[in-house]
Amino acid sequence: MTALAQFTTSAVGGPARKFVEARTEAEIIEAVRSADEAGEPLLLVGGGSNLLVADSGFDGTVVHIASTGFTVNDDDATCGGVMVTVQAGQPWDELVEYTVRHAYSGLEALSGIPGSTGAVPVQNVGAYGAEVSQTIALVRTYDRQTRSIRSLANFDLKFGYRDSLLKRTTDGGSPRYVVLTVQFQLALGRMSAPVRYAELARELGIEVGQRAYATDVRRAVLKLRAGKGMVLDPADRDTYSTGSFFTNPIVDAATADSLPDGAPRYPMPDGSVKLSAAWLIDHAGFGKGFGLAGDAGFDTAGGRAALSTKHTLAVTNRGNASAEDLLAIAGLVADGVERRFGIRLHPEPLLIGCSLG
Repeated sequence: MTALAQFTTSAVGGPARKFVEARTEAEIIEAVRSADEAGEPLLLVGGGSNLLVADSGFDGTVVHIASTGFTVNDDDATCGGVMVTVQAGQPWDELVEYTVRHAYSGLEALSGIPGSTGAVPVQNVGAYGAEVSQTIALVRTYDRQTRSIRSLANFDLKFGYRDSLLKRTTDGGSPRYVVLTVQFQLALGRMSAPVRYAELARELGIEVGQRAYATDVRRAVLKLRAGKGMVLDPADRDTYSTGSFFTNPIVDAATADSLPDGAPRYPMPDGSVKLSAAWLIDHAGFGKGFGLAGDAGFDTAGGRAALSTKHTLAVTNRGNASAEDLLAIAGLVADGVERRFGIRLHPEPLLIGCSLG
């Protein structure tokens, strides 16, 4: 049986009872239909950057989405730029690099994010003040409920913070809508979209809201992400993770006001407040490298798993960790933050066959 650890960025996960590599749209649809007709549990795997699979593996069919490539349509001037239609299995950062080199603006702040393009609309992936919902025009899917192709426009996808219709209709890694292609509408030009994130603006030497050359933005984002262990590097154990393990919690104003004055607060349009999960973790007593030898958390996973030595949001595999080890560290952190601040952190990756508790 195929071990799923080799298809996840955290390098953990047990075997799949049945594993199918789907390299074309037709193969994706056929694999999904076959599993559904057989009554098989179904799990889709792309780049594996947002999955934590149980050590027991997956007792069903795993379809590896491996369709790649994209097309650019710049004939329609009414779109105000170019339309880029991307296969679901296309590695995300290869696409971003291409758009920056060809002066298509809009994705540069999302450089360095691991995984496949078909996964980005599901989570409404975002970083450094940008979200993919700002550039997605259309997602073409196979609807397993109606057994038909269905195209979903940006409005239909009902994007939210790390959320979408695609995510809300996914159960245990098994989606109603199987992403086939994603279409982006990108502006033409060598300048970036306005930079909305203070840390990135400082790195670029500009004010928040100003633009910079997209190539400079990409270079700065890759530098910042690498400094946090968020760019995949086989030689760096800090990058063996699912990226940010916890989403930034969104709370009501009263809860936000109960926190110390130094706690970052980001007002949301609906009156709620987004907090910094990294700040909460750090101020609950969990520093970088929590869980390594000599640290108070060492006994939790024997040093096999720990918080990144570069960034407290990432739970990392230090070499021979199990999924259980990663969850043990994450659970300790979530419990500690809740005891200290009364706020429960929620995992960002899909937990397949396991739970945080």
